[in-house]
Amino acid sequence: MAPAKRWNVLFLCTGNSARSIMAESILRREGAPRIDAFSAGSHPTGRVNPHALELLRAEGFPTEGLRSKAWDAFAGPDAAPLDVVITVCDNARGEACPVWPGHPVTARWGVADPADVDGGNDEQRAAFERTFRLLLARIRLFTRLPLDTLDPASLTAQLRAIGEAT
Repeated sequence: MAPAKRWNVLFLCTGNSARSIMAESILRREGAPRIDAFSAGSHPTGRVNPHALELLRAEGFPTEGLRSKAWDAFAGPDAAPLDVVITVCDNARGEACPVWPGHPVTARWGVADPADVDGGNDEQRAAFERTFRLLLARIRLFTRLPLDTLDPASLTAQLRAIGEAT
C-alpha cells in the first residue's frame, strides 16, 4: 500500500503578519503529519504581529520559524509544489495572484484583520482571539476532509463551503 500523499497548503493575506500566520501555525499542528502549512503576503509587513505570537504560544501552537514573507517565494520554479492556496483576507481578494506551479486548488476564507482593531490591549486581544477561534474551527473542518479521495472541483467546493459556513 502506497503511503498517503503529503499536502502543501499556503495561506495568503496582504501583510502576512496575523491571520495567515495564525492559520499556518494552526494547520501545522492540526494537519500533522499529512499536511505541511505555509503562509505569505502580497505586501508583507516584514514582522509577525506580537499579539498573534502571544496567542499562539498561549494556546500551545508552534511559533518557531514563523515570519512575514512575500508570496513570490512560493511561485518560483524551486518552490514546493502547492496543493491548496487559501486567501484569508478580503484585501487580497482583488489582487492579481501569481501563477502557482501545478495549478493548486484555491479558496477564499475572508477573515477580518484583528490588527485593524483600534482600542486598548484588551480590545486588540479580543479581536485576535475571535480570529484565532474562527481559523481554528475552519482548519479543523478542513483537516477532516478525505483529501485523498476528493477531486479538485469537489475539494474547491468543500473549501469554499468551510469559508462561508463558520
